[in-house]
Amino acid sequence: PAEPLLPQEANGVGGRAVRVGTRRSQLARIQTDSVVEMLRELYPDLHYEIVAMSTTGDKILDTALSKIGEKSLFTKELENALERNEVDLVVHSLKDLPTSLPPGFTIGAVCKRENPHDAVVFHPKSSGKTLGLLPEKSVIGTSSLRRAAQLKKKFPHLEFRDIRGNLNTRLKKLDEKEDFSAIILAAAGLKRMGWENRIGQILSPEDCLYAVGQGALAVEVRAKDQEILNMVSALHDEETVLCCIAERAFMKHLEGGCSVPVAVNSMLKDGQLYLTGAVYSLDGSDSLRETMQTSVNYPQQNEDGPNDDVQHVGITAKTVPRQAQQAAESLGVELASLLLSKGAKHILSIARQLNDAR
Repeated sequence: PAEPLLPQEANGVGGRAVRVGTRRSQLARIQTDSVVEMLRELYPDLHYEIVAMSTTGDKILDTALSKIGEKSLFTKELENALERNEVDLVVHSLKDLPTSLPPGFTIGAVCKRENPHDAVVFHPKSSGKTLGLLPEKSVIGTSSLRRAAQLKKKFPHLEFRDIRGNLNTRLKKLDEKEDFSAIILAAAGLKRMGWENRIGQILSPEDCLYAVGQGALAVEVRAKDQEILNMVSALHDEETVLCCIAERAFMKHLEGGCSVPVAVNSMLKDGQLYLTGAVYSLDGSDSLRETMQTSVNYPQQNEDGPNDDVQHVGITAKTVPRQAQQAAESLGVELASLLLSKGAKHILSIARQLNDAR
């Protein structure tokens, strides 16, 4: 594997600050700080400077995310800064990054994944309950078509309504008004914010499959910036990388985005990578779900040469065996092909039309 830079070798980077781009939201800052902390431990001699900026997704708060339809809603401004050399790397939630990155960029690190499942946060008056125990017609807040589609099917007695805003805003809306009995959020975000005590229920894969890349942090860099790429590649977590390559390849082959309900669950166990993928109609009445597996048990080979920086669905992982990455990507593509052969395209195109018409 490409050896991470030793601090004394990081001279290419040394002598100047490493500038790290992030969104302004509290969660984004916490996530970015955690990545900078890991880099500090690896390269204590370098200086780090955090550059926070607002993105389109942070500014448009009155429209459902799925309606805006812009894939790079939370990433565009950050990528512009990266392109203009104003920052050296950017920290994102991996699930915000499209499966095809703009030319010239790559995901140079995928950090160890936090719990990828969805969590239910209940209104104080419903605390101690589960979704199944909420009264008829209780309103659940979520801005995710994926969550709503799965949960409508599973809990037909509940109603689902859009709720937008960052985590703080959504929790405030839940607690201070009587509009919602509960809201659904990613468990990872709640844990990172230190609000684990608010989690009333973690949704199992039987209840709700999660979003592609959910719970993982990604470090985006300029693809040609070898110094920074080598530096951040030490942050890769092999298991997370392989799971997320498979998930992203599945999504990409389906051509799914924010505006359609696509969901996954992946697991690496004893050298086998398992991927469950599903597509849903908006109301959840129509769905396809399959699971496949493949071996990713390959040794790391020392492969130098010009094809050193092969990207797999936007990820450059020099520290992970290349054959394993290839196997993970093929798994995602094959699973998507299987769903497409069973009619996934039809389900997704109707979901897209209905969502556009909402």
